[in-house]
Amino acid sequence: MNTKITGSEALIRSLINEGVDTIFGYPGGAIMPVFDCLYDFKKEINHILVRHEQGATHAAQGYARTSGKVGVALVTSGPGATNAVTGIADAMLDSTPMVVISGQVISSLLGSDAFQEADVVGITQPISKWSYQIRRPEDMAWAVARAFYIASTGRPGPVVLDITKDAQFGKVDNYTYERGAFIRSYQPKPDIKDAEIEVAAQIINEAKKPLALVGQGVILGNAEKELLAFLEKSGIPAASTILGLSAIPSGHPQHVGMLGMHGNIGPNRKTNECDVLIAIGMRFDDRVTGDLKTYAKQAKIIHFDIDKAEINKNVTVTARVLGDVKDSLPKVTAKLNGNKFPEWLAEFKACDDEEYNFVIKDELYPESGKLKMGEVINKVSEATDNDAVLVTDVGQHQMMGVRYFKYNRSRSVVTSGGLGTMGFGLPAAIGAKYGAPDRTVCLFVGDGGIQMTIQELGTIMQTDIDVKIVILNNHFLGMVRQWQELFFDERYSETVMKNPDFVKIAEAYNIPAKKVETRDELDKAIADMLNHKGSYLLDVQVETKGMVYPMVPAGTCVTNILLGNE
Repeated sequence: MNTKITGSEALIRSLINEGVDTIFGYPGGAIMPVFDCLYDFKKEINHILVRHEQGATHAAQGYARTSGKVGVALVTSGPGATNAVTGIADAMLDSTPMVVISGQVISSLLGSDAFQEADVVGITQPISKWSYQIRRPEDMAWAVARAFYIASTGRPGPVVLDITKDAQFGKVDNYTYERGAFIRSYQPKPDIKDAEIEVAAQIINEAKKPLALVGQGVILGNAEKELLAFLEKSGIPAASTILGLSAIPSGHPQHVGMLGMHGNIGPNRKTNECDVLIAIGMRFDDRVTGDLKTYAKQAKIIHFDIDKAEINKNVTVTARVLGDVKDSLPKVTAKLNGNKFPEWLAEFKACDDEEYNFVIKDELYPESGKLKMGEVINKVSEATDNDAVLVTDVGQHQMMGVRYFKYNRSRSVVTSGGLGTMGFGLPAAIGAKYGAPDRTVCLFVGDGGIQMTIQELGTIMQTDIDVKIVILNNHFLGMVRQWQELFFDERYSETVMKNPDFVKIAEAYNIPAKKVETRDELDKAIADMLNHKGSYLLDVQVETKGMVYPMVPAGTCVTNILLGNE
């Protein structure tokens, strides 16, 4: 292309060259030249007009998590960019590939406190993989290529491009685009060392009671098949972090449940009984480890990770395997002795039976009383043949969702893990549907979280996107209330919620809705929701003071497991 084009057109053409088909955004003065250019590229790029810039970032996250592609958000300067900060921080902690593009005042006004000016690079540098300001139209293609390369390679994460208005208006001569392939000093895939493979394989082959901990790194690395080959040859039981759920099917005979504060009894208890602990693409978050002084002290620990910074950061390991797990796992698998651990797996089964009798039976199959969160979630999962995408907001319903929803295939869990962002759910569900248009997307959200981004019902109305929304309405900020009940002498300070009529609100956005109050109504309401072509909202009235058990109190040993209010 030998003709001059604007910086804005160079940006749009660069996005198209990166394979971008969907953008979530909100226009404003400092990004208006880009939106004007976007008008001419409607056939190539689908722009989704959200109702708030935070919604744009969460939608981009949802899109990335279900599609495996880089999510893109487009916002204006000043408050547009600062409204996106929560989503950027969320994506950083959860290693979600995302590019956020913000407008900026013209270069000559930088630093003058101009109208809607904010130091976007300074604000976002600590919460992004790379944050860069484009001041010249000639730098547009280079910066976009670099941004997508950084966001999508190695340990993924968010990148921010802040573009001055004069760079958008300015002209580019002889536009060309070359996708990123190399950056000096940035090695996204560390070289795998044969010595590390040998040590890891030897330790695993000598193990009597090994336990694998599966994190989201397996999903991000598209290493699900490699993980299954490793597990099935080694015979090792595998537990999942929240974000690692769906890397292996829920019903796999070696899958022993979820780790963490509200995880299953078996993997938490056996963490402190195993002789070898194999962490695969997970970062030993505090909600998984509890008190580090008592965590897995009896075990040899092997850590597979792509990010060197995670090795020995929280937990001191016996051996590491640095590299992309898609490449490193097969190398270890090739050196393993085929093995089975029937007696060891039976110990997990005994824990499952205990948990079923003390917790699950009453949560999923209550004989009387108000509806329970787990009961509703289980019924929705079963009604979708355990093949839907689970999206959650943050709180009790989130923990119930990841505990009781089931998965047949990967990329089936979209939730805010590291940052725990209330308001994440609704916009993330919209993005998740765009990322996986052929899958059923089921959002579970609390009455608190839904009201943080409820305006995104307008995005659903405008786009006719199909998202199934279940509000688990207990008229409380449920998770905070649970902690107040357990640890603050039942002093329910500012956690009681007086809620609006969510059915009327949904109907105002042309979304069919129903309030569900009794067990007799539930099955039909779920069927009506799932059979409806288009979005549908259920406002399900659940018990007001339900509890999420099991629970490992924060900062305690992982074997200090509460099973009830005793």
